[in-house]
Amino acid sequence: MKQVEIYTDGACTGNPGPGGYGVILRYGEHRKELSGGFRLTTNNRMEILAAIVGLEALRERCQVILYSDSRYLVDSINKRWVFRWKANGWMRDKKERVPNADLWERLLKLLQLHSVEFRWVRGHNGQAENERCDQLATAAAARGQDLPEDPGYTVATLPGGKT
Repeated sequence: MKQVEIYTDGACTGNPGPGGYGVILRYGEHRKELSGGFRLTTNNRMEILAAIVGLEALRERCQVILYSDSRYLVDSINKRWVFRWKANGWMRDKKERVPNADLWERLLKLLQLHSVEFRWVRGHNGQAENERCDQLATAAAARGQDLPEDPGYTVATLPGGKT
């Protein structure tokens, strides 16, 4: 099985606001950069989407180390919160829906295809790939109103209007 490293980051100008994601895939000597964004979204959505985009770019089953500076993303997987949320019908408790359930569903499907280890890295700390992902995400978010709509983002369904 191929061993791949994926570096990810999400960014948002305002939260919510225009957002972007940046991804770097590394396999041996090969390197690929991906980025994109939406005109109204949240930072957390872009962090999750970056992981999704990176994993969706893989053409076959791989062993992956995925690096992210998002504690939300890494802890939700490593501490198994997302699996409990799914088992509870995407509810955190009896009253509160889990934000970003649409993206968590996509990510969980990808985790069934690949062997993925999530590792947290400190953001803005000089790690070259993390810094580059931040540049990609920030540049994508800067396109602002020229970006497409985020089909999964709706303020009305989110507690406090944020995810």
